[in-house]
Amino acid sequence: MKHLIAVLLAGLSLAAAPTPSWTNTVSQAANGAMVTGNPQAKIRFVEYLSYTCSHCAEFVREAAVPLKRDYVAKGLVSVEVRNAVRDRYDFVAALSARCGGAAKFMGNTELLMVKQGEWLGRVPKFDADNGAAIAKMPMNNSLKFIAHGIGIDALMQTRGIAPAQLNACLIDKAAQQKVVAMTSEAWNERKINGTPTFLVNDSALEGAGHWSVVEPAIKAALGAG
Repeated sequence: MKHLIAVLLAGLSLAAAPTPSWTNTVSQAANGAMVTGNPQAKIRFVEYLSYTCSHCAEFVREAAVPLKRDYVAKGLVSVEVRNAVRDRYDFVAALSARCGGAAKFMGNTELLMVKQGEWLGRVPKFDADNGAAIAKMPMNNSLKFIAHGIGIDALMQTRGIAPAQLNACLIDKAAQQKVVAMTSEAWNERKINGTPTFLVNDSALEGAGHWSVVEPAIKAALGAG
């Protein structure tokens, strides 16, 4: 009887064990990049991303759902996002995406990319009207001014990030340094040709800019070995 009870209890214990929710498993790597998914995944998929890059936005819009659903959620692939900043508006967006910590990062990034046409569409007029003044501002003041002027602060409010919290994120020196360091690594050390640039287990994917190119490379890497 005792043996039977022990077996039943063991079975209940196993049944109650939760399946890891890998799409909600997000951490910050030592280099400052945000990593989503199983830390032991066979495939480490890296994207060098610029928030002002239209091709990056297009990739997020077409790949975010199938990448998470078919690969990250199953623990097969982890996704690491590294910044490759191109301009001050990109810098503001990159710092905004990090606001709220690792748990909010992917949602923030997806929103900024889905709505890129709105906030980035305001940049030409805003820059023409304010570019000279911005150049004379202390950097932290300029970051807050830009976020408000092109509507990123309003966008982040829809993610539950109040303007005061966003301002604190924008002037966070540690966050700024991480984004700058990743940017330097991208352009000066790895010498990427542009964004988006993708790596699969540290090997660059040549000519990849669309999910239709990236997914076969991931499948091939999963099948290897």
